[in-house]
Amino acid sequence: MQRRQILQTLTATALMAGLRPPAVAQTGTAPQGWHNWSGLQSCQPQAWKAPADETEVLQLLQTAPPPLRNLGAGHSFSPLVPTTGSLLSLDRLSGLRQHDLKTATATLGAGTRLAQASRALDAVGLAFRNLPDIDVQTLAGAMATGTHGTGMQLPALHADLQQLVLLTPTGQRLECSRQQHPEVFAAAQVSLGALGAIGEMTLRVRPRHVLRRKAWLLPTEELLRAIPRLAAAHRQFECYLLPHTGYGAAIVHDEVQQQPQARTEAPDEDVLADLKRLRDWFGRWPAMRHWVAQRLIDPSLQEEAVDWSWKLLSTQRPTRFNETECHVPQADGVACLREVLAALELRNDVFFPVEFRFIAADDAWLSPFYQRASCSIAVHAAHDEPWDYLLRDMGVIFRRYGGRPHWGKLHDRSQAELRGLYPRWNDFLAVRRQLDPQGRMLNPHLQRILMGA
Repeated sequence: MQRRQILQTLTATALMAGLRPPAVAQTGTAPQGWHNWSGLQSCQPQAWKAPADETEVLQLLQTAPPPLRNLGAGHSFSPLVPTTGSLLSLDRLSGLRQHDLKTATATLGAGTRLAQASRALDAVGLAFRNLPDIDVQTLAGAMATGTHGTGMQLPALHADLQQLVLLTPTGQRLECSRQQHPEVFAAAQVSLGALGAIGEMTLRVRPRHVLRRKAWLLPTEELLRAIPRLAAAHRQFECYLLPHTGYGAAIVHDEVQQQPQARTEAPDEDVLADLKRLRDWFGRWPAMRHWVAQRLIDPSLQEEAVDWSWKLLSTQRPTRFNETECHVPQADGVACLREVLAALELRNDVFFPVEFRFIAADDAWLSPFYQRASCSIAVHAAHDEPWDYLLRDMGVIFRRYGGRPHWGKLHDRSQAELRGLYPRWNDFLAVRRQLDPQGRMLNPHLQRILMGA
């Protein structure tokens, strides 16, 4: 009997026994005006602008009602965007402006979506060195929040910035790099949108290339023991632990000298739906849930694919969720992951996999990977279910390991905590005061985490 048939049979048996899925509390109300992808963050701005060029951006930064916030694709879960002042969309500042095959660099508008940028680069024989697991974000938004992919030797996206044009609330247009305005550049690489707006950016890229993806299942303990070896042996490694099942999925990507091969889409959404169904019907009986999962999961299942890098590294995520993510020193990654999984399995309502990745160190002042190679651990909750435990329960563990939060994900770190985690924190604040002395870019969230207000 196939996996889905078994699950359907168990569900029917539960129905005949008079069992019902537990009611799940709904949180929040329907947002008005702007809202983010998950629906958690929302606002009704006084003005919503989409400037056509840098000149118009500069004018709006100086004259539009504050607080001004840059608007990307709305994939941040933290309240970086909400404002009662002005939203500034950079969507019209997009596209591939120029590229150089010899130096492997490309200049793009800051409002370019990652998916659009990947296609434009591919058309001229280039590709990003690495990509996050979704590619709907704007380049500016991805850089501002420290967005990353995975790979023990591969840094986050902002580490590939070579030059950027920063437009400030004081009316300046600054061309910044490691040689020109180097301190502004170090602050602007991961800026939280607190310094102004980026007009365009030049990135280090590489010739387009083909990757082989392999995904397979392992018992949880076996996978946890194998993580250091797998991360060192493959160009890109990540894993997903499946709470209350005793299993996890390992995923690796390696560069190959092959042509892309026809493939079917990965069954990620089907797997997630099955995990939710198990939670809904057997969540009140953890032992039974584990027993059923052990009989549904076929550990011999594997997935392999060969395709252009950008087609494999980023995937579609139609199921909405809220998320917290923290980055801990690589040496502590597996230990922290064990604690996170143990804490989650004390709850009967969780079903989302726990995501675990590797990121190399860099030197951007507010980068979560500033001078520290890291492991990232991401925990999710369905968009229409309670998510408070993402902060309450996970936060205790992440703090114990000196975790730096992902700026675009849910966190409750105070200014004092953040100051202690980032050696160049005060330097960033000094550049912010210089470029935005009136605080026009500071919404309530930034006032709290940057100014302690």
